[in-house]
Amino acid sequence: MNFEAFAPFQLDALALQQLQQGYLKEVQALWAGGMQAQPVSDRRFSSEAWGANPIASFTTAMYLLNARTMMQMVDCVQADEKTKARLRFATEQQIAAASPSNFLALNPDALKKAQETQGQSIAQGMQNMLSDMRQGHMSMTDESQFEVGRNVGTTEGAVVFENELFQLIEYKPLTSQVHEKPFLVIPPCINKFYILDLQPANSMVRHLVQEGHRTFVISWRNPDESLQDKTWDDYIEHAAICAIEKVAALTKQKQINALGFCVGGTILGTALAVLAARKQKPVASATFLTTFLDFSDTGILDIFIDEASVKMREQQYAAGGLLKGQELASTFSFLRPNDLVWNYVVGNYLKGETPPPFDLLYWNSDATNLPGPFYAWYLRNTYLENNLRKPGKLTVCGQKLDLSKIDIPAYIYGSREDHIVPIGVNGGGAYASTQILTGKKRFVMGASGHIAGVINAPAAKKRSHWIGKENHFPATQAEWLKSAKEHPGSWWTDWFTWLKPQSGKLIAAPKTYSAKAIEPAPGRYVKAKA
Repeated sequence: MNFEAFAPFQLDALALQQLQQGYLKEVQALWAGGMQAQPVSDRRFSSEAWGANPIASFTTAMYLLNARTMMQMVDCVQADEKTKARLRFATEQQIAAASPSNFLALNPDALKKAQETQGQSIAQGMQNMLSDMRQGHMSMTDESQFEVGRNVGTTEGAVVFENELFQLIEYKPLTSQVHEKPFLVIPPCINKFYILDLQPANSMVRHLVQEGHRTFVISWRNPDESLQDKTWDDYIEHAAICAIEKVAALTKQKQINALGFCVGGTILGTALAVLAARKQKPVASATFLTTFLDFSDTGILDIFIDEASVKMREQQYAAGGLLKGQELASTFSFLRPNDLVWNYVVGNYLKGETPPPFDLLYWNSDATNLPGPFYAWYLRNTYLENNLRKPGKLTVCGQKLDLSKIDIPAYIYGSREDHIVPIGVNGGGAYASTQILTGKKRFVMGASGHIAGVINAPAAKKRSHWIGKENHFPATQAEWLKSAKEHPGSWWTDWFTWLKPQSGKLIAAPKTYSAKAIEPAPGRYVKAKA
């Protein structure tokens, strides 16, 4: 985002004057309190050390007051909503970076630990920093505790097909009978597929297999220079459509079921529209998890998108190139700077701690590159111009796209607190797919966010989900929610119930893979580092 490109704005003089007066009163009250500790709910300053140190306590109180005031100043800005959103984001970044907890001299927890360890925590913090600099990213977990194929991504299977863009993994059945129609999973290509297969207990892949679905998953190749000229069309024709056709051919079925997650769902939707234009219907039903088909409400990510930034990317990748995975990873981390950036600066470097092992954060740090032409096309035609949902606007793989021609049964899921693909309260977002797809639909909203809402196995008995009236899809999610009912636990149980009648009769589970195994799952593509 180019912060120099802000639209002109003015400040509401009266509101600013009132804000200044209120600020001075609060400063005077702090001084009158004589640096006495006040309860702080912010977890950055919640330990006893902050409260026991008068200087740290006063510094915290001043910081929090200044932070509130700066955000209130943004509210005084008279400008269009996008400019205000950009100002708000930039201010939040400055506030997060300026926290006294981020500085050794101002952090009583870090100073106490340095004293207790006779300086060893500072020495270890320096070693941690140098190690992170060598690996090219900040450690969010103890990455030495994980290995793809050893303790994450372990569901048994084999690679049965591969090309330069992806490997196709087929999983070994766990039931004596399987559903006739096989199931293809298209994960996002901006991440690695094993988010859907972290551990046996919460693996969506394993649960699909246990439910008797003959399951195939696309494992995207982590692009290197040999793929730097690949386009959106390449990913649709030679990955999504290729995988759909390959699964049908390998299993000798005319139709399969398919799932797309996040960008994988956008890729699946595009592929289905291309196939519909070709008068082909190899997919019997589709599941869209936290997916944009309508990009009219992209939430916080909208602040990064404008004509100038997209044109810059188009010029940058006109002759090919790669968007480095770490650039994307950093962008997403700074959407939650206190949790995903500064928390680790304090722990890793100021306190010299090793973050605890956590499979989700290991996956989150396992970045992937993207081909530059693919990325530039995606930015313009989705986030900037929202062309995907406009019938006949785009030509992909030689076909005019019309998403309304996708008339197969669809299960559409959105997460209530998703900041990557907003639920779409007043239009757009995950819910908007109900207004585009014309087949029989089911929309379900889950609690939590983009990942935790999706990866929510029933046995955990966590969170809840909402189901609306059958065939009732008003224009906005807010209207839909008025008649929806909350149900405890995972949405997976509802999804598996919906999926069963879409999957055909039960047949004997195959004794061997559908093709000669190239290598055991999870394959070598997923192990390539960015």
